[in-house]
Amino acid sequence: MAGMPVTVTTRIGAAPEAVWDLIADVTRMGQWSPETTRCRWLTEPPGPREGARFAGTNAYRGRRWRTECTVVAADRGREFSFDVIGGGFLTVACWAYTFRPVDDGCEVTETYTDRRGLMLKLFGIAALGITDRDAHNRRTMTETLERLRVAAEAQAGAA
Repeated sequence: MAGMPVTVTTRIGAAPEAVWDLIADVTRMGQWSPETTRCRWLTEPPGPREGARFAGTNAYRGRRWRTECTVVAADRGREFSFDVIGGGFLTVACWAYTFRPVDDGCEVTETYTDRRGLMLKLFGIAALGITDRDAHNRRTMTETLERLRVAAEAQAGAA
C-alpha cells in the first residue's frame, strides 16, 4: 500500500558525482539526517551497489529503532535509492536520491515513498506520536539536504 511520494529538491554547488559519493556512503547518513543516527554495511565488501544491504539506526523523541535496507539503484552521479524493511520483514519505505547537473553544480531530489500497511502506520503513530509522517519527513528531508549542501559545498571549495 504505497502512498504518494514526498519529494524535496535543493541546488548544491558541487558536482553530482561528489554529492552522490556523500549520500551513497551510508555510514555518513547520521551526519545529514536528523532522524538516522547510524548506518553500517551488512554485505561484503561494503559499499554502494545494487543488492548491497545495510542496517540503519534511527531515533526520535527518545525512541530508537533499527531497519534493514537494500540498495535498489547505485548509479554514480545519477541515483542512489534503497528499500527499507523493519522488524526483519515489514515493508516500510523506499528512499531515493536523484542528481541532475546544473550550471553551478547539481540539483538533488530526495524522495520518500511510504510503503507501510495500515497496521504499521497505526503502530508508528502510537510509538512515535507522528500523526502526519509525510509532513514530518518533508521537514527532516529539507534539513537533510541542507546539511548535505553545506558539507558538499565546503568539500568542493576545499578541492
